[in-house]
Amino acid sequence: MAIRADDMIDRRRLRRKLTFWRVLAILVAALAIGIGSLWLAGDDLAGVAGDHIARVRIEGTITEDDELIERLDKVRTSSAVKGVILSIDSPGGTTAGGEAIFDAVRRLAADKPVVAQVGTLAASAGYMIASATDHIVARKSSIIGSIGVLVQFPNLTGLMDKLGITLEEVKSSPLKAEPSPFNPTTEPERAMIRSMIMDSYDWFVGLVVERRPLTHAEVMVLADGSVFTGRQALTKKLVDALGGEEQAIKWLATKGVDAKLKVIEWKPKSKSASSFLFADAAARQLARLLGLPDYSADIVRELGGDRIFLDGLLSVWHPENAVSGH
Repeated sequence: MAIRADDMIDRRRLRRKLTFWRVLAILVAALAIGIGSLWLAGDDLAGVAGDHIARVRIEGTITEDDELIERLDKVRTSSAVKGVILSIDSPGGTTAGGEAIFDAVRRLAADKPVVAQVGTLAASAGYMIASATDHIVARKSSIIGSIGVLVQFPNLTGLMDKLGITLEEVKSSPLKAEPSPFNPTTEPERAMIRSMIMDSYDWFVGLVVERRPLTHAEVMVLADGSVFTGRQALTKKLVDALGGEEQAIKWLATKGVDAKLKVIEWKPKSKSASSFLFADAAARQLARLLGLPDYSADIVRELGGDRIFLDGLLSVWHPENAVSGH
């Protein structure tokens, strides 16, 4: 049966309409994805969220985090952000990392009211960062403190003896590249490291004296590496109030921030695939060294095995069954 010319024209018109609506649907979907991405990307929130209170999470082991420092700076310069809540849950990390983030928080606090809200833990460099804010809120059962610095290095000499391995080296001076895991630590080496540790310790104590309503003598009593519950920390003036985010918002209200403003989290940019693969490979290698199968890498990461790869001066609190930090 022959198709009439009118029918062919109608079909072509229908096809054109369907194509138009399909293209329009794709464009709408793409626009929705783009807006959603902007909403989720912390550093672009100012353009779409309106006035709000920014929440920035600082979690896990502290290192020099360029992305976090950049994000804090964007929060500082955003006209939409009226107040900031730092949500802290960290056992500490490197002293250099803590110092860099401390300085970034102080720059932020110069322009906007900033409050720290501690979750489970703010110890060592984690507490250092909390002290950079102008008010610290903690849970009654939060773990606070561990003010101090340490250096850790393995001693592999016993293992080398068992394997029949000796180390030959030629160096310019006795303290070059010391302490080393390949030979016993001498007293001059220990004296060098202790001098460096005590200088950083004095600097850390000075920060706490500067930022907290405590005298130098009072801080020295607390700065022996001890940790405290939130309730204990309140009586010792290491924190200012007990509670959660609601309490943090109440403090912001005393600084002129509308307590009814929405709290919006400024999230980090997604980590690159290469950095993720590196961390994953490191965890897998550590699992193998421990005699565990590859699938144990996730468990190793959860147990904090990534801390083994930290280098330099540390300000980190360890659980009771690990090496204690002072």
